[in-house]
Amino acid sequence: MRGMMRKFMVLLDETRECLNAIRYAAMRASRTGGGVVVLSVIRPDEIQHGFGVAEVMRAEAQERIQAHFEVYAKWMRDKKQVEPELIVREGDPVDQLMAQLADDPEIGIIVLGMATEKGAQNPVVTRLLRDVALLTAPVTLVPGDLDKDRLEAIS
Repeated sequence: MRGMMRKFMVLLDETRECLNAIRYAAMRASRTGGGVVVLSVIRPDEIQHGFGVAEVMRAEAQERIQAHFEVYAKWMRDKKQVEPELIVREGDPVDQLMAQLADDPEIGIIVLGMATEKGAQNPVVTRLLRDVALLTAPVTLVPGDLDKDRLEAIS
């Protein structure tokens, strides 16, 4: 295990709490000399098949993800001196998260954002907690409404 870099894997999605998860992962990576893997999953229902439509939709999804990622990546490079790596997969988010864990033995911690509104559910977190035996890395859950100072203090 020595000589390997420990990476924090964070799931990039459209949720607000995703921002705090990415911030936390970057702060931790910066402090510990680790890396950040940003995983984005294109769900099958985002892509309709037939007459080349799938390729167009896939390309559009990739562009959207890349643009979203670049905003975070610039902040990580400028503020935290961390060079994140973007992985885009297609399928069910939990299955793809598990597959990425299996593919990259350097991933040491999964960082997920938690919605703080009452009754809000993160389907990925819900499933991971249900299938916790499948996990090969610890999970850090980051509340979506922590402010930047608090995040700095705890990372």
